Amino acid sequence: MFKYCSILLPGLLLITSGCSRSPASDVQTELSNLQQPAKPAAVDVAVAQPASIEPDVQYIGTTFPVREVALRSRVEGQIIDIVADMGDRVEQGQEVVRIDNSLSESVVTEAKAELAALESEVASSQASVNDVRAQVQQARLDLQQARSNLVRSEQLVERGAIAKQDAEIAKTEVGKAEQALRSIEQQVENRLAAVAAAQRRVAAQEALVAQEQRRQSFTVLTSPVTGAIVDRVLEPGDLAQPGSEILRLGDFSQIQIKVEISELDLASIKTGQAAQVRLDAFPDQTFTGQVTRISPAADAMARLIPVEVTMTNSNRRIGQGLLARVSFANQGVSNIVVPETAIQVAGDSSKNQDHKSSQALEGTIFVLQRIGEQATVSARQVQLGKRANSQVEVISGLESGEEFVVRSSKQLEDGEQVRLSFISELSESAP
Repeated sequence: MFKYCSILLPGLLLITSGCSRSPASDVQTELSNLQQPAKPAAVDVAVAQPASIEPDVQYIGTTFPVREVALRSRVEGQIIDIVADMGDRVEQGQEVVRIDNSLSESVVTEAKAELAALESEVASSQASVNDVRAQVQQARLDLQQARSNLVRSEQLVERGAIAKQDAEIAKTEVGKAEQALRSIEQQVENRLAAVAAAQRRVAAQEALVAQEQRRQSFTVLTSPVTGAIVDRVLEPGDLAQPGSEILRLGDFSQIQIKVEISELDLASIKTGQAAQVRLDAFPDQTFTGQVTRISPAADAMARLIPVEVTMTNSNRRIGQGLLARVSFANQGVSNIVVPETAIQVAGDSSKNQDHKSSQALEGTIFVLQRIGEQATVSARQVQLGKRANSQVEVISGLESGEEFVVRSSKQLEDGEQVRLSFISELSESAP
C-alpha cells in the first residue's frame, strides 16, 4: 500500500504542476495589461468653414485680351517693313510698320516751295508800303508849303503888293496838295490790305505744310498699346490704302472670358461678383476673376445671356483663344459644411453609416477642446441641412473656426482625451 502511494504521488505532482502553468500565465498577462494605461483615440481634426453644399456649375468660355486695337494705314503707299510678327510683344509707342513715304515727301517739298513764294510776296508788299509811306511824308510837306504860300499871298494882296489872281492861284495849289496827300494815303491803305492778304495766304500755306508733314509722319506706324501682335493682315510689299488694316494688337495685361449663362441663372449673377476660372492650359492652377459686364440682350432662340469675366494677367502667360471653365461664387449665405463621417445621427453609433436620408435633421458632432498640451472632445448636438457629395450642412451648433473630429480610431465619449493624427487640420489659434 505504501509503495503504491509512493509511486502515484510523483505522477500526481507532475500532473498538478503541468496543469497550473497556463492559468498563472494568463493571470500575469491580464495584470500586465491592466497596469498599462490605454492610449487615447487617434482622431482626424478639421476646422469648420462656411461653404456651399451645391456643386458649382461650370460655364465654358474662351480667353480674349481685355482690349484689341486694329492698326490701320492713314495714307496710301507700299508697305516697306513690318518689324513685329504674330505673338511678338510690343511696347506702347514702338515702331512696328513703315510705309513708303516718297510721294508724301514730294508733296511736302512742293508745299514748302509755295510757302517760300508767298513769304517773298509778303516781303515785297511790305517794301512797297514803306515806299508809299515815304511819299505820304513828302506830300504832307508839300501841303504845308502850299498853305504857307497861300497865307503869304493873302497878306500881299491886302497890302496891294500882288494881284488877287495870284492869291487864287496859291489857293488852288493848296487844294492840289491836299488831293495828292489823300491819294497817297489811300495807296498806303491799299498796300497794307495787300500785305494782310498775303500774310493770310502764308498762314494758310504754313498750315498746309504742317498737314503734309503730319501726313508724312503717318508712314511710320507705332503701337498704341503695350501688348502682343494677334494678327497680321497685310505683309511687306502690299499696297496700303487709307483705312486698310495692317496689324491687330491685343492688350494682355488683363484677360477677358466670355461665357453664356441661362436666363434661369441670371438672378444669381451680379456685376462685380467673384468668379473662379480654370484653364486647361494650366490644369494645376485656379484663377480668380470678376464679372465686369452682363449683356442686356439675350439670344432670342437659345435664351442665353453673354457675360464677361475679367482677371489679371500680370505675367502675360495667358494668351488668346484658350479654353476656360468659369464658375461663379455663391452670393447667398453659406452654412458650415462638414464631411458626413463627422456626424453621428441619434440612435446610431456607427460613424460611417449612410446619411442620405432626409429625415435625419439632428446629429452629434465631437468638438475639440484644448487644455494646455492635452486635447479632449466634447459631444455637441447640431442641426443638419442639405446633403450632397458626402458633405452635410450644419445649420446651427457649430461655429466657423471651431475644430471638430472628422473620424476617429474608435468610438468616442463626451470629455474623452484624444490625440491628433498627423493629417489633422489645425485652426490659426491652435498652439
